[in-house]
Amino acid sequence: MAMNIQIFGKSKSFDTKKAERFFKERGIKFQSVDIMSKGLSKGEFDSVARAVGGFEKLIDENSKDYLSIKYLAKEDMPDKLMEMPSLYKTPIVRNGKLATVGCCPEEWEKWTNE
Repeated sequence: MAMNIQIFGKSKSFDTKKAERFFKERGIKFQSVDIMSKGLSKGEFDSVARAVGGFEKLIDENSKDYLSIKYLAKEDMPDKLMEMPSLYKTPIVRNGKLATVGCCPEEWEKWTNE
């Protein structure tokens, strides 16, 4: 099955580099997207949030900007996330309708075996 892998990450993120290395080592092509400059489109955001079980899983609680979202009303959080990409936990790896947040080699391995 052809995979359509997109890795949304931060250039200084150790886990983003791990994700890229995982797919590179297996000869799987991927598109690398710098989340800090590009962010996620509304469609990408919705698709990823659905795939991982809610937008809350996309929030990096270790981000230096975490306080800017922590006390917001829940319905305001997605907009804040979209305008402040530094709040995303990375890497966000998409494979069509599937997605993972953070370093998830076990999950990626499943994708490669399907």
